[in-house]
Amino acid sequence: MKRVRLWGTRGSVPVALTAAQVRAKLEAVLRGARGRNLDSDAAIKAYVDALEFHQAGTYGGHSSCVEIETGGTDYVLCDLGSGARPFAQAAMARHGPGKPQTYHVFMSHLHWDHIMGLPFFTPVYIPGNRVIIHGCHARLKEAFVRQQAEPSFPVDFTVIEKQVEFVTLEVGRRYEIAGLAVTAKKQMHAGDSYGYRFEAGGKAVVYSTDSEHKLEDPEETRGFVEFFRDADLVIFDAMYSLADAISVKADWGHSSNVVGVELCQLAGVGHLCMYHHEPAFDDAAITRVLADTRRFEEITRGERPLMVSAAYDGMEIAL
Repeated sequence: MKRVRLWGTRGSVPVALTAAQVRAKLEAVLRGARGRNLDSDAAIKAYVDALEFHQAGTYGGHSSCVEIETGGTDYVLCDLGSGARPFAQAAMARHGPGKPQTYHVFMSHLHWDHIMGLPFFTPVYIPGNRVIIHGCHARLKEAFVRQQAEPSFPVDFTVIEKQVEFVTLEVGRRYEIAGLAVTAKKQMHAGDSYGYRFEAGGKAVVYSTDSEHKLEDPEETRGFVEFFRDADLVIFDAMYSLADAISVKADWGHSSNVVGVELCQLAGVGHLCMYHHEPAFDDAAITRVLADTRRFEEITRGERPLMVSAAYDGMEIAL
């Protein structure tokens, strides 16, 4: 494995910056520029480079889609949220329509925000491409077929079915797929959710979204600690604050930044990437969560520091 690219990082529903939010960013940036000499392009670039991420950029609004670059010829994705569309555009720009490719997709679960990208996934409409959808749900194919049935979508699934294959995986069984060792683990979420551990070349990546962790259950905690054990990167559902996760949003099927740190510290993980951001959070709110999480990691740190980041659309993480 070489790197991970995040194409969709928002939870539950895609969101977009509003005109008012863009204006607020511009006003804040211009206020910070008072008294500065910005007469040259170089000075402007230096000023923008010094801004905080939420001021100069955005975490984005596409729903879940993550690419794992294996170094091989096949593509590997986790989930087909709306982030699958920009991924597909990038893949098509790279190869063009005349060079068929194989796309392996590992589905965490079948809620709409994680499957909505398939009807807009350009390669699936081009004969010769293979889109192999792996998952642990018995109704895997049904979910994708149903979302394109009338009256929900104008293009029926039969138009693309020759390019799509469905493969059912068993929890806990180790598979060799696209040059990766892949293992699935059941998680707590409505309708069931599954995390995936990918290993190759001495590297390990865990994709664990839409999972609620109740740390008062020692057996469950041990199971996830072993699943995360020594991973280079864990992409983790940190949708809620700890207070929300254990009170008003308990049993909603999502986890928190604090629990993510605790599990990753126990497992000796190198990098925790917080994912599946709350759709109600703006960029500044996500930045505050990131700062709080890094402080929590620092004061609870053991022998090995844990790198903590907040996922954003377009993020690349080298392994």
